[in-house]
Amino acid sequence: MTEQSVRWGILATGGIAAAFTADLVDLPDAEVVAVASRSEASAKAFAERFGIGRAYGDWGALAEDADIDVVYVATPHAAHRAAAGLCLAAGRNVLCEKAFTLNAREAGELVALAKDHDRFLMEAMWMYCNPLIRRLKALVDDGAIGDVRTVQADFGLAGPFPPSHRLRDPAQGGGALLDLGVYPVSFAHLLLGEPSDVTAKAVLSEEGVDLQTGALLSWDDGALASLHCSLTGGTGTTASVTGSLGRIDIPNGFFHPDRFVLHRDGRDPEEFVADPADGPRNSLKHEAREVMRALRAGETQSPLVPLEGTLAVMRTLDAVRDRIGVRYPGEAAGDTAGTAGGTVTPV
Repeated sequence: MTEQSVRWGILATGGIAAAFTADLVDLPDAEVVAVASRSEASAKAFAERFGIGRAYGDWGALAEDADIDVVYVATPHAAHRAAAGLCLAAGRNVLCEKAFTLNAREAGELVALAKDHDRFLMEAMWMYCNPLIRRLKALVDDGAIGDVRTVQADFGLAGPFPPSHRLRDPAQGGGALLDLGVYPVSFAHLLLGEPSDVTAKAVLSEEGVDLQTGALLSWDDGALASLHCSLTGGTGTTASVTGSLGRIDIPNGFFHPDRFVLHRDGRDPEEFVADPADGPRNSLKHEAREVMRALRAGETQSPLVPLEGTLAVMRTLDAVRDRIGVRYPGEAAGDTAGTAGGTVTPV
């Protein structure tokens, strides 16, 4: 790595890998040097598409490539523990897609590996790196709406998704919660931290994954979060944060907003709009820039997406799955025990 360029490896060749790589190659200080897939043909096709010099037909070869500064892991989340763990053990820095892992146990194992090898590790929670979300967070932290009392957020897709789709496949960590619900849960955590209690209900598929889930999170100070995710209906993907002195509404696409409205008691509403210079609302460049900033600064985690926050989100997702009765193949009985409000693992 130099001050001029950070060299990336891409692990997996699916849709999110393509979207991230397309943004990476547009950054002058990023260089994509290699890609890996379990299929050599897929890796070669991806490399040709994006002008990448090296294509590997197995993950291990990418992990051992000393020319790579950081690996972006873009597999389905059921494979995150194996893929990211392989890279960390080989001495690579890692940006890993969300949901970070299947459960908090796996997440803790990755954090421990990163610490043991003194490597950078970050969950690809691009929402936390979004400039407008950062502005919203700053307003809340500065007391613009007083003490936060409620958070509401939803994320649903209309589908329908056939049983063969990865979102319906337990072996791939299917279901609405880990793919979509991670956003409302992470949004609530961003503003309120880890909840003290979790209640949840869900509609499950014949395969045993959640088709839609509603969760109510609560905090000891009386704050509540009402969250919803679905594979059976396209929701507005809205969010609202209400405090003792006002509220903030995100009218659509809350995890990558183009605007939000601040309502304060006794004042006219204020609209905050994304800066056109920040690029399209679905840009993944913000998280890429944050990774490269942290690497150049010698940091092993990002203050925008801290590892203890990722572990806390995973504990909440575990608690929701415990309440709705979803367990994935290979998980131990204690992997989804109700761990909301658990002790934060030192990182």
